Amino acid sequence: MSKALGYNAFGGPEVQVSFERPDPAPGPAEVLIRVAAAGVNPLDHLLRSGHVPALNGHLPFPQVLGMEAAGTVLAVGDDVTGLAVGDRVTGFALTGAGTYAETTLLLGTSTARIPDTLPETWAATVPVAGTTALDVLDQLDLPAGASILVNGIGGGVGIALAQLAGDRGLVVTGTGGPAKRELVTATGATFVDYTLGEVVDRLRAHAPDGFDAVVDTVGGQSLRDVAPLAAKPDALIAVGDPSVAELGGAEVRRRLDRANLERVAELMVAGRLDPHISGAYPLTRAGEALALVESRHASGKLVIDMSL
Repeated sequence: MSKALGYNAFGGPEVQVSFERPDPAPGPAEVLIRVAAAGVNPLDHLLRSGHVPALNGHLPFPQVLGMEAAGTVLAVGDDVTGLAVGDRVTGFALTGAGTYAETTLLLGTSTARIPDTLPETWAATVPVAGTTALDVLDQLDLPAGASILVNGIGGGVGIALAQLAGDRGLVVTGTGGPAKRELVTATGATFVDYTLGEVVDRLRAHAPDGFDAVVDTVGGQSLRDVAPLAAKPDALIAVGDPSVAELGGAEVRRRLDRANLERVAELMVAGRLDPHISGAYPLTRAGEALALVESRHASGKLVIDMSL
């Protein structure tokens, strides 16, 4: 049996419940891991709230929170190649199987071994924030010297974008709340505080000709506000808001494969990407971590650390 945090119905934090479940048996394309650390992401509360029914609306309850984890392989499905019992890995969980748990199932093709020198708390941030940032930049394929605006730069994806864009020689500007200024400017990005009002006017003053690309991690009206700042409509990419298509932009095209996970892990080991973990929580306090992410006040990444 393993402990987990999940939910028995769709809704707000009030539906979250701690429980125990048997260690799941991996299917042919899956791996069972003992979770060492799990990343906390906005998608976690969106799934719990029932806002993405295409992903989990058909699944039975209880469902377990979390989509990304790092840990040690306990069992391997018959069709999985390149992984063995005892490997330290990072990867994407089966939707509903969750990662806020002592053991869980990962998709074999979306799981990768991690370098010996990479801490599992860092490795747990690779699948979502790390690969999303990499996918955005690969999709844009901007030349060195190009300008990029990251709307909502202070979260896990935004901070990863700031670092990886700077590493490619891009000129980075980002919007965020005042508590995130120091974190953002430490990456070399220019910070614009959205709480001071007239944020679009201040961005236009900073970049009168707009930006070569605009990446939005916030969605909703905030996405619509910054969309005109993109030099071309197809230079607008949204992380998590499909309505970007109405503005001429596109959602990030996600690659959930092993090779992408390995690329991000290598960038971390090389010192080119730091997830900036601002808080590590034991499983017993995982709900607090999720609440902070749901409030949009979390800086960098939050993780669930099973060693605490």
